[in-house]
Order: sequence, then structure tokens, then C-alpha cells
Amino acid sequence: MQTPATSLTGRRIVLGVTGGIAAYKAADLVRRLTEAGAEVQVVMTANAQRFVGAQTFQALSGTPVRSSLWDETAEAAMGHIELARWPDLILIAPASANCIARLAHGLADDLLTTLCLASDRPVAIAPAMNRLMWAHAATQANLHTLMHRGVHVLGPGSGGQACGETGEGRMWEPLQIRDAVAALLHTGRLNGVRIVLTAGPTREPIDPVRFITNRSSGKMGYALADALARMGAEVTLVSGPTALPVPAGTRRIEVETADEMLAATQDAAAQAQILIGAAAVADYRLEAVAEHKIKKKADTLDLRLVKNPDILATVRAAHPQLFVVGFAAETEDLAEHARDKLLRKKLDLIAANWVGSGRAFDRDDNALHVFWAGGERELAHGPKSRLARELADLIAERYLAHPAAAR
Repeated sequence: MQTPATSLTGRRIVLGVTGGIAAYKAADLVRRLTEAGAEVQVVMTANAQRFVGAQTFQALSGTPVRSSLWDETAEAAMGHIELARWPDLILIAPASANCIARLAHGLADDLLTTLCLASDRPVAIAPAMNRLMWAHAATQANLHTLMHRGVHVLGPGSGGQACGETGEGRMWEPLQIRDAVAALLHTGRLNGVRIVLTAGPTREPIDPVRFITNRSSGKMGYALADALARMGAEVTLVSGPTALPVPAGTRRIEVETADEMLAATQDAAAQAQILIGAAAVADYRLEAVAEHKIKKKADTLDLRLVKNPDILATVRAAHPQLFVVGFAAETEDLAEHARDKLLRKKLDLIAANWVGSGRAFDRDDNALHVFWAGGERELAHGPKSRLARELADLIAERYLAHPAAAR
């Protein structure tokens, strides 16, 4: 039965299957992981396919098995790099003595070992081999090397082996591995912390068919919501109009105007510890919205705008206990404007980025310069998914060192 302790909802796992009779257990492991809510991508070595067919794993995972570095269907023929960035965990079960040796020596001569070198995600291995192979000094030295590098070793157990001998080297049972994986992925630094995060643009109506908006896609905010949820946070995503799917493990409240976003944020913030304003909120709205569509008659059209409420400042004043993170999108004097906003709105942290001329908006990459009282950090240009993870780590670091975290 799935419990909160064994739930893997929204988690992505690359399951590497290497050559050995214990490969048959990996099929049941796929079933156990997917039952717990995980999305599983199986990667098989050539020797693994001599024991269990790829079609078995495809049927259980619902995803075609990957096995080659030269997959012509992968994006830009660099599918191994794309796949290396995808999971929350790379799990190798069974991990043969040969695979362990190749990982320890940094070899990258097939898809699975290349993924392990090309990824910054945690790696776990479930060894499976003959008792003498397990006890051999070379295997133990290789394991020591991998453990020193941070690789998690799950097992092995002791018992009867396919070779007819009895001893240590038997792969853990699938349920044991599933529970260990769940424990690994539920040690987030923000477990149970309630976060309200605004994302995307707002729309301010002009008439029933037209509105004022901006170029924000919401990608950075959604990537950050995903990264925070993966750290164990309970994320409420207050989102303007976007075409993005809801990140796993988050609750989305859809809004359109700045006033609607303010109301939803205030309600959610009452029960939160952290507020993050990543939305690109319209600074102004129409003083009076036309009841009917405005007809094109005159050569010019005058629209009278009034200032929208400042969401972060308003919620900060109402909930002074919150740890508040702001964003600043600038076209000039980035550091000066970001620091001014940090002080003026009484923020705890602000992430600033350049916009315009092909930067930030409508793109999958970005760069951030983060400021707080007495410190700053630059997050180098790269994919927004990577930046989101780095920013989430920094938010956790600053929040956990803040008095608000002790309440």
C-alpha cells in the first residue's frame, strides 16, 4: 500500500538495468515505482537485454526503453544529455560488478554510464552478483570510491543465489528498493514548508476582446515551483494566463488581473511561510473598461490608466512574518534597481535579470543576479530548469538561516 512515506508522486527516475539474472526483479521494481506515482524511464545495457526483453519494460513503464547513445529519434542527436537532465534520481538495479567498476573508473562507453557522468542528479545502485565477486577487494574498493563520491548503495542482501551458492550479493527485493528510493527523495530541505508563488503575466481588460499584458511566459516561475516542490515544499502557484502544465505536487490557482492575483495571494499567504513574487504583474490597468468592443473610428485612441496595487508590498504589510522573495526584470541599471526594490518593499531576497533584446522573455534560458541584505550571488546563464534548482537551493539556504524559519 502506498503511504506518504512511500509516495513518489511527480518523481522522475531513470532505472538502469545491467546484465545479470536479477534483471527479472527490475521488471517488478518498475511496477512498484510506477504504483507509487513515479515516472520511470528504463535504460538497458546490451547484456541486460540478454536476460529480459525491452518490450517487458516498455509495457510496465509505458515508455520506450533507451539503450543506445546513437538514438536518431532523440532531439538534436544529443538525447543522452537531454535524458541526463530529466530525472530526480538515476537508479541502477541490478548493478553488476562490471557496471560498478566502470562507474568507479569514470568510463562512458554506453548510454547508462554516459548518463551517470553527464548528470548532476543523485545516483543509487542496488548491487547484485555472486558472493565471491561481491567480497573481492576490487569490488569493495570500487564501492568505496563511489560512496566517497556520494553514490547511494542499496543493499545487497544475503541468501540463495542463482549460481546455487548462498551468501551476500543478492539484490534487494523491489519493495525494499522502492522504500529506500522514497526515503532518498523525501529528505528535502523544505519539507512541509508552505510557499505561495506567483507566476506568469496578468491581463488588464480594455474592452470585452482586448487587454493589456506583457511578454512573460511563466516558464521561470513554473520551473521554480517545480524545484521547490521537489524539495518537499507545499507550493501554491497563483498563476496568470499561461500554456504551461501544472508542476507535479503543486496546487494552482488561476487568475487573470492584478487585482485577482492580489486577492488569491493574500488568501494563500495567511497560511504560508514563504512568498515568492515571480509573476510579471501589470503596473497599470484601465481606469474604466469599455462595456462593448471599441470600434475603430478615430485616428487616435486615448486610454486612461491607473496604477495597480503592489502585490508584494501589500502582502508583506499584511503578513510581516513571511519570508518574501521578489523578482526584478530590468533593461538598465540592474543592480541599482534590484537593491532599491529590496529595501523599498522590505524583501528578504530578490532575483534580478536582464530583459529585452532577446533576453529572458519567451525563452528557455536565463541568468540571475540575486541580492539580499549584506550579500549577493550570480547564477550563471543556462536553462531555466537549472537556474530554478539553484535559486530554490539559495532560497532554502537563506530561509533556514532566517528567524522566520524557527516559528
